[in-house]
Amino acid sequence: MTLDLEQAAAERGIKYFLISYTDLFGTQRAKLVPAAAIRGMARDGAGFAGFATWLDMSPADPDLFAVPDPDGLIALPWKPEVGWLPADLRMAGEPVAQAPRTLLKRLVAEAARDGLSLKTGVECEFFLIAPDGSGPADAADRQVKPCYDQSALMRRYDVITEICDAMLALGWGPYQNDHEDANGQFEMNWDYADALVTADRHAFFKYMTRSIAEKHGLRATFMPKPFPDLTGSGCHAHVSLWRDGRNLFADPADPLGLSQAGYHVIGGIMQAADAMAAITNPTVNSYKRLNAPRTASGATWAPNTVTYTGNNRTHMIRIPDGGRFELRLADGAVNPYLLQAVILAAGLDGLRHGRDPGPRLDLNMYTHGHTVEGVKRLPLNLLDALRALEASPVLNEALGAFVPSYLKLKTEEWNAYAAHLTQWERDTTLDC
Repeated sequence: MTLDLEQAAAERGIKYFLISYTDLFGTQRAKLVPAAAIRGMARDGAGFAGFATWLDMSPADPDLFAVPDPDGLIALPWKPEVGWLPADLRMAGEPVAQAPRTLLKRLVAEAARDGLSLKTGVECEFFLIAPDGSGPADAADRQVKPCYDQSALMRRYDVITEICDAMLALGWGPYQNDHEDANGQFEMNWDYADALVTADRHAFFKYMTRSIAEKHGLRATFMPKPFPDLTGSGCHAHVSLWRDGRNLFADPADPLGLSQAGYHVIGGIMQAADAMAAITNPTVNSYKRLNAPRTASGATWAPNTVTYTGNNRTHMIRIPDGGRFELRLADGAVNPYLLQAVILAAGLDGLRHGRDPGPRLDLNMYTHGHTVEGVKRLPLNLLDALRALEASPVLNEALGAFVPSYLKLKTEEWNAYAAHLTQWERDTTLDC
């Protein structure tokens, strides 16, 4: 039964609703609606001009309506009189095919017709930095190997526990928080769920983390590589596929505990990985994480080749234990809905066509990757990734109208970057 938002507002003391959608670049857009007006908004949606956000639209297009999903309602833990609502986009009475949440829901429905349900968990890494972006906010966080640093973690106790307390109250099942491999970097983990639920929570988590950080006079960033000498921020996804309450990836007879279905899904993701990178690693800055030299801590923790293994973090995909695998490709800038959509699209292709991932590689790819022949490498930059997406029949068929819209806007972004003259160019070529 669909939640009645008027009734929910009265019962929970909600005065305003944030009707929110995520555009193609992962930016969250919203209108703040008084509870007294929510009935009409719940029926018809809140109106937007689509061209004013990162969607492939023009000023001549009709109004864009964001229709809230009542089942996704979250009262802001730090401002409980405001209720956040994820929304689905419609124009001229029809779903907007390029909209990330719409795309994910379509793919989830396609999988459901085969009795399949994708379940995922995400590991969101982020930095707490100075408000001006100049560096990590904690001047004492200076260890060469700062990962799991107890003192640095506890100096941010107030921020981290406020976020974790919020997730506890929301029923997400958070289970651990830690200081990550870069100075000023943190990760927070919560339970896995169905793909759409995880995507909604991922979107809200990014908004919540930024908001609570600001409350404490800090700035949170999910930028993939904000500092050249420090480890970048990834967004690893743990993946399993279910049918009738049974994990299709579980196989205790396999040495790694993974079924043939799981290996086929890995095969599909490996085949499409270079094209997926345009979505999982969506910014110019993303490729400074994927193709980074050694960082101050000694390792980037990011892949640059399309390989899989057991419990080994130097590969794009690792199988840490039975019944799931971890995709280590995506970074902090990834759009929460597109991450789930592209995993589902490539994974289902692998399952349906029995894609073979080949033998696993049980070696350190950072030190011995150069000894392996015939291994596909990930794109070196955003333009290469966009070209791979354009050439991918699998993703073009699965993602449909989203692809040309995304390619158009992202190519414009690349062109803007390419037109930018950097100080490095002046320093190295003024006297050539």
